[in-house]
This record gives sequence, structure tokens and C-alpha cells, in this order.
Amino acid sequence: MANPNISEIVTSAIENRTKRLADNVTHNNALLMKLEKRGKIRTVDGGTAINQELSYAENSTYKRYSGYEVLNVSPSDVITSAQYAWKQAAVAVTISGLEQLQNSGSEKMIDLLESRIMVAESTMRNNISADLHSDGTADDGKQINGLRALVSGNPNAGIVGGINRAIWNFWRNVAPAAEALTSDNIKGKMQATWVQLVRGTDKPDLILADNALYTTYWSAVQAQERFVNKDMANAGFENIQFNSAPVVLDGGVGGSIPANHMYFLNCDYLHWRPHKDRNFRTLPGDRQAVNQDALIRLIVWAGNLTMSNASLQGVLRGN
Repeated sequence: MANPNISEIVTSAIENRTKRLADNVTHNNALLMKLEKRGKIRTVDGGTAINQELSYAENSTYKRYSGYEVLNVSPSDVITSAQYAWKQAAVAVTISGLEQLQNSGSEKMIDLLESRIMVAESTMRNNISADLHSDGTADDGKQINGLRALVSGNPNAGIVGGINRAIWNFWRNVAPAAEALTSDNIKGKMQATWVQLVRGTDKPDLILADNALYTTYWSAVQAQERFVNKDMANAGFENIQFNSAPVVLDGGVGGSIPANHMYFLNCDYLHWRPHKDRNFRTLPGDRQAVNQDALIRLIVWAGNLTMSNASLQGVLRGN
């Protein structure tokens, strides 16, 4: 007969591995790693949507005065919030009844599960990373609102976080028209994009580039001394410094960043918001397949990538 403690063995093996999954996802993605360092990864307790507070206007009561002159104390509505829908993802680890019989010893069962859990973790990690570059439309809009949605090449249209960009210009990112980028002109185009994203001490702190634009920038600075960001380099991310921000190769083999895209991100205003009970957690309880002799465990995630300021984000595109 199958091991009577199979449920406990499966649960223990999966939970021991998935405790590390959230960290693995974060540390294998340049954007999430930067958000973690900025303290912009914060879990959500619940609610019908994920609310992200943002400031969209200056306080209108500022007034220069003298002596007893009456001051402006009128209420100033400068804070609102964007609302982001919950997005969910899951991956299943299964074991058949026959496999339970064939691997009835606890050590054998753990050995069998180990490889399947590793594949499940890799699948979840890779797909979450891909979704971070998405426009959020896959699977009928069930996908994470990735950078293609938040930092759009067409920032004058579309609804992001419930706010219509066609109406509200404060909610539009910087996006110069796509043009041919070469090693001769890319630094100038990058600088022209950069200066539109600086507000006092606010400035881009992460630049993500696909293979083509990373190579173009690398060629542009090849003849001079190149600096790298040590934090990114120590974490294993290929990068070259531009002004005060690292330009990170976010393409490579199997990369998901759109072709000919270079994102200029201010990570103070980007937020990774997983639900506290679905942050790469294993759902509790036995799940027996209805019409199969198999035991199933689900690793689940729920949340979204949110943004609290669009005007300080940018995207440079080649063609």
C-alpha cells in the first residue's frame, strides 16, 4: 500500500522548498531586487483591489505673505490612489498513486519530489519575471501589469490603475518616439530621456535594456573606461553605469523585455505588492484529482506590480 504519511511528506517537502521561493524570485530579477533594496516590496492584507496612494498635484495653499496678512488655509486635494486588480498565478506539483507505491519510503519520496519542486519553482520564477515585462493582457487580462503597461510606449492612451491617461497628463510616462539608435547617437538619446526624468534628487536608479540596446550602449562606451554598479554585479547582473544608474542587461537567453526597449525606472515609485497569504505559498489541505489517482499540491501567488508616479518613469525605443 502507499505510504500512509504521504500527505505529510509531500506537504513538508514542498513547504521546505517554497519558503525560499519568494527570495529566489526577488534575487533573480533586477527590478525586484532593486525594489527590495528600496523597501518597495510590501505585502497586502486583502481588499477588492490593491490601492496605491499617489500625489498628483502640488498643494495650492502656498502663499508669500507679510505680517498679519491672511493665509490660504483652504483644503487642497492633492492625494488620490490608483487601484490595481488582483492577479493570480499557480503551479502544481503532482504525484500519482503508482509513484506513491513505488516510492513508499520517506527518503525515496523526498528524492522524487525534489526534482519536481525545483521545476515548479523554476517555472513560477521564470513566468513571473516574464509577466513583469508584460502589458497585462495575456489570458484575458489575468496577467500582471508589467512594465509595458505601466511605462508605455504610448503614454497618452490607456487606463492604468483605474486612471485614464488620455485625460490626466500627470499619469503619463516619458516616451520619445522610436527611432534608429546607434553607437554614435545612443548616449545623446539616453541623456535627453534622462533629463526629462530628474526632479531635484529624484532620478532614475535602474535602466533595463534588451540585448540590442545594451550592445549598442556597450559599443558606444567601449573605447572609454566603463564602470559597473557593484551591487548589481555582485548579484550576478551584467551592467554598465550611465550617470548614476546601472544599465542592466535584462535580455540574454530567454529574456522577456521587448525588443529595442530601454526602461528608465525610478524605483521609489514602483511597488511589488503580493498578498501576505499568497506570496509563493503552498495551499493547505489534500487535493486529490477527481478522476485520477493522483495527489496535487498548488504553489500560488497573488498581487500585482503597482506604480505611484508615472511622470518619473521613461522608455527609450529603437527601431
